[in-house]
Amino acid sequence: MDHRLVPPVATEGPALAELRLEVRAFLAEQVAAGVFVPHVDTWLTRWDRDFTRELGRRGWLGMVIPTEYGGQGRSYVERFVVTEELLVVGAPVAAHWVAERQIGPSLLRYGTEEQKQAFLPGISRGEVVFGIGMSEPDSGSDLASVRTRAERVEGGWRLTGTKVWTSGAHEADAFFALARSAPLDPAHRHDGLSQFIVDLRAPGVTIRPIISMGGDHHFNEVHLDGVFIPDDRVLGELGDGWSQVTSELGFERSGPERVLSTFQLLAAAAQAMGDARLPTDPGLGRHVARVAALHQMSFAVSTALEAHENADTAAAVVKLLGTTEEGDIADYVDTLTASGWALDDDLSQLLHAAILQRPGFTLRGGTNEVLRGVVARGLGMR
Repeated sequence: MDHRLVPPVATEGPALAELRLEVRAFLAEQVAAGVFVPHVDTWLTRWDRDFTRELGRRGWLGMVIPTEYGGQGRSYVERFVVTEELLVVGAPVAAHWVAERQIGPSLLRYGTEEQKQAFLPGISRGEVVFGIGMSEPDSGSDLASVRTRAERVEGGWRLTGTKVWTSGAHEADAFFALARSAPLDPAHRHDGLSQFIVDLRAPGVTIRPIISMGGDHHFNEVHLDGVFIPDDRVLGELGDGWSQVTSELGFERSGPERVLSTFQLLAAAAQAMGDARLPTDPGLGRHVARVAALHQMSFAVSTALEAHENADTAAAVVKLLGTTEEGDIADYVDTLTASGWALDDDLSQLLHAAILQRPGFTLRGGTNEVLRGVVARGLGMR
């Protein structure tokens, strides 16, 4: 058995370096023009549909979607370069993030031809916004315990239940909902689950905001009260929802957003040290080194996905280490203020936002405790 935690480190060739510089130059122009203000955790908290559509016009969305479905037909590593540059600069990317990251690849793998034609071109243009309906009030990391029911009716299904912590549901057009389409068999809890494509404007859908302690609105409860789902909006095979959902997690857990949510804060602190607005601190190098190592690990997972290799364990490792480091960066910059140095307004705002978002880093996409179990299974330890 291969006990390697992550795939071998890959090199970034000249073509990728050129693409990176092209994206970086565009983003610098956008910041200089005041199109957006760099921030932290922007893949969850910063929505700008005009900016998303501009990325689509430039061919930087739907990069791994084939051209026959309106995409760019490019590679996972090219997509990695673009998304990493967007996150490094703290661009407002939440409007397209879920659709582009995992909905598109899932449709390509499990969707019917009609479903691909219906959604993939809009995703590639940045015009169709998706959410994910997995977690429930009593079912977080233990997705096999979901209680949302899918009941067979003429011409389709009716979904009844509640999804919670649904990022951006108040902005989204649709989401993938995991529901139980067959009675629970306690001996085979993962059986009988299916995925459905739900129009979030359909009758019976109620979206209620979850306001954070900081007053922000990113998350929602989505109540499904007998929502009709036609047969042509079942995703993949009935009863295969568990395997489909777990395959999505490789895309959700391994990307650079699991490493770079607080990068803008780290960069701003480094600049403040260089300008003597903060004391020089050797701890900065430790965090820079960690981020550099995590970049290599995340990039390696992208090369594995490109080669259609199983990257579930590697993705869990990246998510586990990356989100821990994101929180450590917030804590590190916070400790620098204990020496009595005052932060300027921009750095103070970044730190404040990072501290508020910090608890969610190691929860969303699978808690650290669950991910340690995933890694242990991948290594044959349990």
